Amino acid sequence: MNWIKQQVANVAGTQEPIYGPSAIQSVAKQAEKVPWTELEKKDLKWRAMTSTCVETQTFYFNSESGYIGMAQVIYSNVIGLHTTCQFNTKIFYPDQQKSPLWCSDALDQADFDAEKLCFHADGCAITLNDAGDSYTIKSVVNEECIVNVTVTRSAPGFQVGNNGTSFFGPDPNEPWGSMRHVFWPRCRVGGTFITKGGEIDFGGRGLFVHALQGMKPHHAAAKWDFIDFQTSSFSAVMMQYTTPPSYGSTTVNVGGIATDGKILFAGASNTANHTKAKPDLENEWPEPEEVKFEWKGVTKGGEDMKATIEGSLGNRLDRVDVMAKVPGFIKTIVGGTVGTKPYIYQYSPQQRLSIKLDVNGKERVEEGTLFSEATFIT
Repeated sequence: MNWIKQQVANVAGTQEPIYGPSAIQSVAKQAEKVPWTELEKKDLKWRAMTSTCVETQTFYFNSESGYIGMAQVIYSNVIGLHTTCQFNTKIFYPDQQKSPLWCSDALDQADFDAEKLCFHADGCAITLNDAGDSYTIKSVVNEECIVNVTVTRSAPGFQVGNNGTSFFGPDPNEPWGSMRHVFWPRCRVGGTFITKGGEIDFGGRGLFVHALQGMKPHHAAAKWDFIDFQTSSFSAVMMQYTTPPSYGSTTVNVGGIATDGKILFAGASNTANHTKAKPDLENEWPEPEEVKFEWKGVTKGGEDMKATIEGSLGNRLDRVDVMAKVPGFIKTIVGGTVGTKPYIYQYSPQQRLSIKLDVNGKERVEEGTLFSEATFIT
C-alpha cells in the first residue's frame, strides 16, 4: 500500500505517506567513517536522470567591486515524460540601492558533451576545461544580462562522505530518491555581466555547487539554509535541509571550510540556526533576522576544528515567491500539493560579519561577505 501511495505521490505531486526517519539514509552516516572526499573530474559529470529530478549547476560571485551575482543552469525531468532546461542569472547591487536584476530563460536544444562534463544549448554554454579546474559560463539568451565569466578553483573541490549523497526510501538497497551536493568552495572569478545599465566586472571570489535532487523537490525537503561566506583567507559553505514529516523531519547538513590550496575540514557535523525570526505577514513563514552557523570537524592532521558565524542578517536582499518566478516545469512538479508555498529569503548584511575559527583552542577571526538563503517549501 505504501508503494502504491508513493507512485501516486510521484505522479500527482501529493503528500507522501509517513515512512519515518529510517526511510532516509543520510550522507551523515558515510561521514562518520569518511568525513569528506576530494572531487575528481569524473565527480563533476551531469547525471541527467531519465526519472523525476531537478539538477543544477550554480555559480555564486562575490565581486571586488561590491556586486553579488549568480548564474545557474537547471535541468529538470518530470516523471520521465518531459525534460526542460532553464538559465537563471541574478545581480545584487552594492549598497542595495537598486532592486536585484533577475533573468530566467528557457533553453532550446539543451545537451551535454560525450562525457557529460559540459553543458550547451542555443545561446548558452557551461564548459569545463581539460584540467577539470575551471568553468567558463557564456550566455546571450537574454539581452538584459549577457554573461561571460570564468570560475577557477583556488582550493580543491569536495563532497561529504564517499559520494555526497543521501538516499530516500524504506529499502536501503532500492532507494527511490536521492539528494547530492558537491562543492568548489573557493574560486577565482574573472569576467563580466553586460546589462542594459552597463558592464559589470565580476572579478573576485566565487563558489560552485553542483546539486541533484533525484525526486520531487518538495518530497525531499521542507526547508533549506544555504551559506556562502568569503574572506581574504577563508571560504565557508554550508547546505542544510530538513525533510518533510514523511521522512521524520530529518535534518541533513553538509559543508566545509577552505583556504587557498586546501580544504581545512568538511563534513556533516554542522548546524544552521535562526536565533531570531519574525512572522512574514504575507505568507506566515518565520523570516530569519539573526543567525548562527557552526561548522565542526577534524583536520587531516587530526586537529579538532570549528568555525562560527553569527549575527544580524540586516535587511533582506530579496524575497522570492518561487511559484511566481520559476518556469512552468517546476510548477508541474510541485503543483497541487497541499501546504506547498515555497519562498526564498536572501541576505547579505551590509554590516560585515566575522568568521571565528578555532583550531585546538587557538582562535582566528576574520571579517568577510556573507550571502545566505533561507527557503521554506512546505
